Amino acid sequence: MPDATDRRILRQLLADPDAATAALAARAGVTPASLWRRLDKLRETGVIAAIQLRIDWRALGWEVEVSLRFTLDKTDPRAFDEFIAAAREVPEVTEIQTFLGSVDLRLSVIARDMAHWQQVYRDRILTLPHVSDSEALMLVSTIKDSAELAL
Repeated sequence: MPDATDRRILRQLLADPDAATAALAARAGVTPASLWRRLDKLRETGVIAAIQLRIDWRALGWEVEVSLRFTLDKTDPRAFDEFIAAAREVPEVTEIQTFLGSVDLRLSVIARDMAHWQQVYRDRILTLPHVSDSEALMLVSTIKDSAELAL
């Protein structure tokens, strides 16, 4: 279980994942060698699963982001597996999540513009198998996008 020092390190790492080791260690109140040992331990125990690269798709010209919620026809026991396999083949799908409740799955889909979105929707989304109902939610703005919790 992470101690107070580990939590301090995690808070600093979340606040500035690109910080140099010496700066991160200083802000966390540890030496660089201690920082590395503690980060290694946090990785080994699975507390830190990965440090990920995040791409700003809008900066690359992908202006449309849509969240699609699906309810599947679950009379076929292969419905989930076949839907997920087909959704993975759609290059514009950036995220697939499954849920309990009236919504079974959610896909995040990006497109360059509305014309591209219409093409993706018609040619790739509407052809996904076992869909009994769907709802599209177009992203207007992101108010908060953070993995930070009180550590």
